[in-house]
Amino acid sequence: MDCNNSETEKIAQILRKAKLKITPQRMAVLGELADNRNHPTADAIYQKIKQKLPNISFDTVNRTLIVFAQSRIIKIAEWQGSAKRYDPITEPHHHFYCVKCNSIIDFTNKEYDEIKLPESITNKHQVLGQKIVLDGICKDCKNKKDNKGRK
Repeated sequence: MDCNNSETEKIAQILRKAKLKITPQRMAVLGELADNRNHPTADAIYQKIKQKLPNISFDTVNRTLIVFAQSRIIKIAEWQGSAKRYDPITEPHHHFYCVKCNSIIDFTNKEYDEIKLPESITNKHQVLGQKIVLDGICKDCKNKKDNKGRK
C-alpha cells in the first residue's frame, strides 16, 4: 500500500488508540491489510510488504498480525487448511467460504446477527461476538463448472 499523509495518519491513530507502538513494520502491515478484502494469509501480506521493506522478516509480519488480532484491530477469519486468514473488518459481519477456490466473501444479515444463543453456552461462557460461516461454491467457481460442458 502506498500511503498518502491522511492514510498514514489514520493508521497511526488506530495504533495509538490500541496503545501499540508505532513502527514502520506495524504501519506497513496494517496499511497492507487495510486495503485488502481478500482475507489474506500472513505469507501473502509478507510477500507484498517485503517489496517495500526488504529487511522485514516473515516472523515479524506474523507476530504483528497476532498482536493486531489480540488488540482487536483486525480479526482472524475462518480458514480451511493450515494458514490463518486475516480480516480488516471488525464490524459484525458473516462469511461465505468457497470450498473450491478458498475465497472468503463478506456479507451482512440482520437476522443472523440476532440469533439467540443456547443457554448451555451463555450460562458457562462469555460470548464476545458471533458470526455465521456458510460453506459452498462461489459464483465464479460455479460458472466455471457450469461452462465446462458447454463449448
